[in-house]
Amino acid sequence: MSVTMLVPSIEMRLRSLLEINRRQDESDACRGKVHPTITVSREFGCEAYPMTVCLKEIMEKNSGEPWDIMDKALLEEVARNHHLSENIVQSLGKKKSRILDEILATFSPNWKSDNDHFRLLCKHVFSLAEKGNSIIVGRGSSIVTQQLKQCYHFRIYASHTFKVASIARRLQISKDEAESVVDKNQKQRNAFIHDYFSVDPRDLRFYHLVFNNDKNTPERMAQMIAEYVSASCST
Repeated sequence: MSVTMLVPSIEMRLRSLLEINRRQDESDACRGKVHPTITVSREFGCEAYPMTVCLKEIMEKNSGEPWDIMDKALLEEVARNHHLSENIVQSLGKKKSRILDEILATFSPNWKSDNDHFRLLCKHVFSLAEKGNSIIVGRGSSIVTQQLKQCYHFRIYASHTFKVASIARRLQISKDEAESVVDKNQKQRNAFIHDYFSVDPRDLRFYHLVFNNDKNTPERMAQMIAEYVSASCST
């Protein structure tokens, strides 16, 4: 059973992303305006995507502007599409590229020897975060964007029991199958962060707030994040 069933098809989200970029690039009213970005780190099996869908609706209602959700599938598709990739990173000038290099070097001194695909993903994450109105899920986004003041970082964790039950329900598989899926995918996520950033994603210093999914519904977490970001932006 593919875990891609946990999120909808990327075609509609790609169109939404392009529309957001077009509006922000063409609108004079957006010049000089700072748009916040939200990053979400999560343990596999937590209900991050349902939360981000709710959060997107709240942020769009509060701001009157479109928002987009960027996750692994969408970022990978952007990286594969050369034209779309260029559209995303065209605003990433030399000065910002140096900042990105410095950020990554802080966490992994040997990162420059890593593959070009990873470097491109980091550029996408950084550029989207700098442009704003994005909810970026995973891919080390909370680490890559630590020095961007308009970014707000959140993490979701849960008990093993909760995560297994959630995956079994959402993928409509048995508990034993769900347990295998959770273990496999969490190991892959841990390896990605460790190999490329040499940090522990559970390190609380990366986040503004951390949520226990056992005790908070997706809707409740979305509401609290939206309130936190809105209050922070108004100060």
